[in-house]
Amino acid sequence: MAASDPAPARLSWPALALAVFWAVVLGTVGLTVVVLALLGAPSPPTPAKNAATHLAAGEARGGGTAPAMNTAPARAPTPGVAIAAPDAALSEPAPDYPGAFLPRIGPDGRPPRILYAGGTDPNDRRPRIGLVLSGIGLSGEESRAAIDDLPAAVTLAFSPYAAAAEPLLAAARARGHEILLSLPLEPQNYPLNDAGPETLLTGAPAAENARRLEWVLSRITGYAGTTGALGGLHGERFAAQSVTFSLLQRDLARRGLFYIDPRPGAPAPADIPGRAIDLIIDSPPSEAAISAALDQLADRALAHGSALGLADLPRPVTVARIAAWAGTLAAHGLALVPASALIVMPPATAKPETPNHDE
Repeated sequence: MAASDPAPARLSWPALALAVFWAVVLGTVGLTVVVLALLGAPSPPTPAKNAATHLAAGEARGGGTAPAMNTAPARAPTPGVAIAAPDAALSEPAPDYPGAFLPRIGPDGRPPRILYAGGTDPNDRRPRIGLVLSGIGLSGEESRAAIDDLPAAVTLAFSPYAAAAEPLLAAARARGHEILLSLPLEPQNYPLNDAGPETLLTGAPAAENARRLEWVLSRITGYAGTTGALGGLHGERFAAQSVTFSLLQRDLARRGLFYIDPRPGAPAPADIPGRAIDLIIDSPPSEAAISAALDQLADRALAHGSALGLADLPRPVTVARIAAWAGTLAAHGLALVPASALIVMPPATAKPETPNHDE
């Protein structure tokens, strides 16, 4: 009888499992190589195309953050509605102050004077009256009282020297107050009257004044315009240098801002958005004098169709008198409006889509 054939060798279960594992691994690697060859190497990341993307990640000078991108569609401001938040597209880096930002006209043509304007009703044909209250930020307690107690149509001018301005700015926007930035311009009787360490001076070199202006404009964000009113000073000596003053105003206009001249009756510039005030209401700052000045301002609005007043500081007596007086305006056929609604628009910049502004 022939010897039987030997039985075929069998793999043990551990060896079989190991073989299956390596077969799967090698198959996956091979498939990955094929896919990568078909797709090609990944493209490098595309750099940012504009300053807005860069700004949104930066830190603002003075403790604040860079303005966030506001993607809400443009709309006509409504009375009493919150002011638009700072938009990074309307800011650019300050060359001499890393981390700080300057206002500019946006890539789509929106200027700050429109985006950050306080609300008005374009269909209201009553005579209009405006009030600018400066000195905001110099006293936190008085500033907060002014923000809370005054009607939204009162425009608030912030000092560039304000400490911890961000909470006040946020509160003012939430209440619907239009915001201006006060510029420290050389006043009468300088240096006895001193507007601050970064004051623009008639005797300073142009480059130094340009640096100072850059510092001032970068202190806060989200303002519609500027004014020379700062803590009771009005920049008269600087404004008297017509060429220098005109260059300053043109620079502001190129940034999409308007200028409120705190000198009563000063001529409006011929080719940039702006207006002079008609009356200072808190000089002297007594209750009787303030009440009389407010009544005079109302009479002027009735006679001329509009009037713009200035209060230099948010003293309690001033805020109380303005709040009480504002409640009587409707009964006299007057509408209280933000300062931006009363600026004079030169023909070159006047546009039909800004019905809230005087042409």
